[in-house]
Amino acid sequence: MATIVLYSMNRTAQTTARLCFFPYSTRASIVDSRISFFHNTSVRRLTPLPGARWVPKATGVQFMSNGIAGKTATGRTRRSALLVAGAAAAVVGFVASASHFQRAEMATMITKTEETEISEKCKKFMSPPCTDVKVLQQKKEEMCTRMEMLIMETQAEFCRALEEVDGGKFKVDKWERKEGGGGISCVLQDGKVFEKAGVNVSVVFGNLTEEAAKQMRSRGKVLRGKDGILPFCAMGVSSVIHPKNPHIPTVHFNYRYFEIEEEDGECQALNSGGTDLTPTYVNKEDGAHFHNSLKEACEKHHPKYYPDFKKWCDRYFYIRHRGETRGIGGIFFDDMDSPSQEEAFSFVRSCAQTVVPCYLPIVYKHLDDPFSLEEKDWQQVRRGRYVEFNLVYDRGVKFGLATPGSRIESILMSLPLTAKWEYMHEPPKGSQEADTLEVLRNPKEWV
Repeated sequence: MATIVLYSMNRTAQTTARLCFFPYSTRASIVDSRISFFHNTSVRRLTPLPGARWVPKATGVQFMSNGIAGKTATGRTRRSALLVAGAAAAVVGFVASASHFQRAEMATMITKTEETEISEKCKKFMSPPCTDVKVLQQKKEEMCTRMEMLIMETQAEFCRALEEVDGGKFKVDKWERKEGGGGISCVLQDGKVFEKAGVNVSVVFGNLTEEAAKQMRSRGKVLRGKDGILPFCAMGVSSVIHPKNPHIPTVHFNYRYFEIEEEDGECQALNSGGTDLTPTYVNKEDGAHFHNSLKEACEKHHPKYYPDFKKWCDRYFYIRHRGETRGIGGIFFDDMDSPSQEEAFSFVRSCAQTVVPCYLPIVYKHLDDPFSLEEKDWQQVRRGRYVEFNLVYDRGVKFGLATPGSRIESILMSLPLTAKWEYMHEPPKGSQEADTLEVLRNPKEWV
C-alpha cells in the first residue's frame, strides 16, 4: 500500500505530496540496516502510534492512520485531514506517469545513503581499511566485506577502550604484503597501565603454501586444488594485552575468516576464534565474570556452544611439556562452517562484541591494586609460560610463519616485553602462587 508523506513547506500550507512505493517490511529493513557500528552511537527506534504505519522522519512528517493525522488538537486534525484528502486527489493523475521516476529516485537515494554509511563507519576506524572503501561499497553484501568491517570495528572499539583507561595512544602501523593484502597493527607500549598492548587486523590473499595446506589437512579438512594451487583469502583481528600490574590479567582474543577456492570453483568458508584470560593470580570473581560474559554470547546461538567451546579452549591452550594450561581459558572454536555461513558470522560477531565488556571491568577493578617485587617476579615466570605456548603450539603463529610475505613484527606482537625463566622454579606450598598453579594444572568450571 502506498503511503503519502507530507512535507510542510511553509506556514501558508503550501504542501508537496510524494508517493513512496516501499512496503512497510522494506522500510523496516532499511532502518535496521542503519544501526551504528559503535556502542557509543545509538539510533533511536520510533514506536508507531496504535494502528499507524511508520514513515521516515522528515520536515512536517506525520503518522497516518486510516487517513487521519496523528495530531490531537481538533483544528490541526481537521486541517491535516483536508490536506491529506486534497493531496491524494491532486496526485492521482500524476502517479501513473511519475511512479517509475520516483522509484528510481528513491533507489538512488538509498544506494547513496548506504555508501555514505560505509564511508562514515570507516572514518571511525583506527586507520582506513585494508581494502579500498569503494570496493567495500561495491561488494557490501559479500561475506569478506562484512567480516572486514567487523574486524575493523572490533579493533577500533577495543583500542579506544584501552586508551581511555591507560591515557596513552596506540601507534598505528598500516602495512602491505607484496604477495597480496596487508594489515593494520596498533601497539601501545610501556604505557601507564599496559606494558604492551597490541591489536592487529590483517586481510591477506594469495595461494596457500603446501606447509599451510598440510596444517589444515591435519585438522581433517579436504582440500582439492587445481594443479596443486589453492587460492585463499584470510582475514582476522587478534589481540594480546600484557598489563604492568600482576593483579590485572593478560587477555587474548582472535576472530578470523578463511576462504579457499577449490578446483571446481567452489569456496570453503571457515570461521575460527576465541577469547581467553591468563591471570598471574587467579581471582574467582574475575573468572566468573569473564566466563559468564562469554557464556551469554554463546547462548544467543546454541546452548551447547559455551560448554563445548570452553572444553576446547582448555585443551587448545594446554602446555604439554609443562602439564598445565596457559591460563583459565574462555572459549575456542576452529573451522566453523555450520549450520550456515550467515549463522557462523552472526556468532563470531556476538563473540567479538563481548571483548570489551568481558575484560575492561576486570582492568578497572584492579587498576590501583598494590603489588610487591615477589608478585612481579611471579608475573615474569608466568609470562615465560605464555611465550613457550605461543612459539611452540599456537596455530596462528605457526600459520603466519609458514605464509610467505607475513609480517613477523605483527605475528610476534603477542609476546610480552619482559619475561623470566628460573631453573626448577616451584612456588611454596600454600602460597597464592601455588593456588594459581593448582588451577592451571586442573582446569575448573567457572559458571
